[in-house]
Amino acid sequence: MTSDVRKSSARFGLVAIAATVLAPSVALAHMGASTTSGVISGFAHPLIGLDHLAAMVAVGLWAVQRGGRAWWALPMSFLSVMAVGGLLGAAGLSIPFVAPAIVASVLVLGALVAAAVRLPLVASSLLVGLCALFHGHAHGAEMPATVAGLSYGTGFLLATGLLHGAGIGLGLLAQQVGGARWIRWAGGATAALGISLLIA
Repeated sequence: MTSDVRKSSARFGLVAIAATVLAPSVALAHMGASTTSGVISGFAHPLIGLDHLAAMVAVGLWAVQRGGRAWWALPMSFLSVMAVGGLLGAAGLSIPFVAPAIVASVLVLGALVAAAVRLPLVASSLLVGLCALFHGHAHGAEMPATVAGLSYGTGFLLATGLLHGAGIGLGLLAQQVGGARWIRWAGGATAALGISLLIA
């Protein structure tokens, strides 16, 4: 990857972080009240849970490590399967072990990054999608009854995409600063968080 591409991708990650912080206020300024409440509720949900946030950033970090088509395949796998899980949760369809699976996904994704595991792209996408199913179900099941499902879903998909972008940007910045070891250390910290959440 050329230096210019790395720099532009790193800038994208920083923009994603900024957008994650600013988007709710932008939505509030340009949308009707009921739609806005749904978008903001959905947008905030991945950001208020440390388990959700860590897993989604880890997907971006792993995509950087994998390189190539993983840059878009892993985030898109997460987003698409998470949307399906969100529909299941919103419909009241039960999936067993959602809460422990979410915490386990933090540990697993962190460990994959820490060990710089290079699975085949299909296997990587399926694993990321499995994690996303549980995260999406939790988002859908916890949707407030007072908001519209479509606007809520749009919000949590937007936040998730931005968190993936932030992970990609942070991964690129880490590579520029200290090489691959910084990404692996971030993965180790994510895995440690998963362990702490499992035993909490």
